[in-house]
Amino acid sequence: MRNIAALMGFLISLLAATIAAPAPGKGAATVPATQAQVQLSFAPLVKQAAPAVVNIYTQRVVEQVARSPLFDDPFFRRFFGERFGAGSGRPQRREENSLGSGVLLTADGMIVTNHHVIAGADEITVALSDRRVFEATLVLDDERTDLAVLKIDAGAEKLPYLELRDSDSLEVGDLVLAIGNPFNVGQTVTSGIVSALARTGIGVSDFQFFIQTDAAINPGNSGGALITMDGRLAGVNTAIYSKSGASHGIGFAVPSAMVRAVLDSAKAGRRQVKRPWLGAATQAVTADIAASLGMKRPRGVMVSALYGDGPADRAGMTVGDVILAIDGHAVASPKALNFRLGTRMIGKAARLDVWRNDDTKSLILQLVAAPETPPRDSSELQGRQPLAGATVANLSPALAEELGLDTLGSGVVILKLDPRSPARRFRFREGDQILQVNEHRIGLVADLVAVMKKPVEEWQITMQRADRVHTFRIGK
Repeated sequence: MRNIAALMGFLISLLAATIAAPAPGKGAATVPATQAQVQLSFAPLVKQAAPAVVNIYTQRVVEQVARSPLFDDPFFRRFFGERFGAGSGRPQRREENSLGSGVLLTADGMIVTNHHVIAGADEITVALSDRRVFEATLVLDDERTDLAVLKIDAGAEKLPYLELRDSDSLEVGDLVLAIGNPFNVGQTVTSGIVSALARTGIGVSDFQFFIQTDAAINPGNSGGALITMDGRLAGVNTAIYSKSGASHGIGFAVPSAMVRAVLDSAKAGRRQVKRPWLGAATQAVTADIAASLGMKRPRGVMVSALYGDGPADRAGMTVGDVILAIDGHAVASPKALNFRLGTRMIGKAARLDVWRNDDTKSLILQLVAAPETPPRDSSELQGRQPLAGATVANLSPALAEELGLDTLGSGVVILKLDPRSPARRFRFREGDQILQVNEHRIGLVADLVAVMKKPVEEWQITMQRADRVHTFRIGK
């Protein structure tokens, strides 16, 4: 046994000598060089950080109508019509419970978690690691980032909390720990590395710029902490890529830069997050676009349209400019641009590095919120016409941003639909933009209301849904 121990020590020393390099600078990452370093533990870090990670339990009451499955049978509907069984059954109330995790970010009890953890909850309960339980108040809920801020009252006691790390300082390969409450088994710690940065296309929020990690994340971990080796919060665990519902080593966290922006809004007493508005439409720079602009390689995002007298226009931007960076942070896609703007504060300014005419220029962008011009003037359409039961509003940059639509668009948008309305039966959807009715251009709600009151034999309605324009012909 002594010979084996001696041999192991010799091999470790040999490995250290083999990979040895010039002495790294202070704080530089190094490979373990001795047996003692291999046996290092995360325990001190966990003891420091774990008390700030909490369990979140939610409860909501839903009503459900109990009815016979015969009412949904196609055989009976064929003879009795689609309304067969309508109104039958008694509504029954039942409770739905869910669980998740959260992170204390202030000593006075402010907690960040995921929007999807608390969405629709009637009651929110927070359990600390020391088993104390508090009722939580929802301070701010931001569906677009899938983040929410809660508040608990512990009196004069200072609660344990995590400091935020600058997520832009992360590098692929950095060690991280994920702390949460998977499957409600209790607080659990898993370890891994930062697998990738700036992941987009995940589809769980409007601002997609996720940290990817292989630290095991499972249902119940949502809203929990992703921490680095200095004990600070790098991100909030939000989603996993899985076909079975269990961890497959691909998890995603909202970066702390976005968490900070949402937390700052909550501290300022705002119920909603107001984000800076660029006032421009952009597109990714392809290899063909880069070649046409004289760029050596594709990078940045190109400005394809400008909102007249908007922030980008006032900053001196022109169509065809390529935005390379914001405040020194490179932007590689429109989603990356949205993320960078979303982490900035309204009322301040940002420096844009722009490629124009084979040269790089710096422009100063004043950070302002999207304007609500024209006013919404929301109205529910009525009468014997195909849009009856639709609530519509004037589309402004502010409303378009709220709905996730093109902020340079205009016209009238459908906000909601009565489930039993003609508009729903004719398959109109929330978010549809009404552009034209019977050769009448629709600019405002008043225009649409006036046109829909006119008696006609046939309706021809042109609308935009996502990136496509459709025309419907509907007879009386």
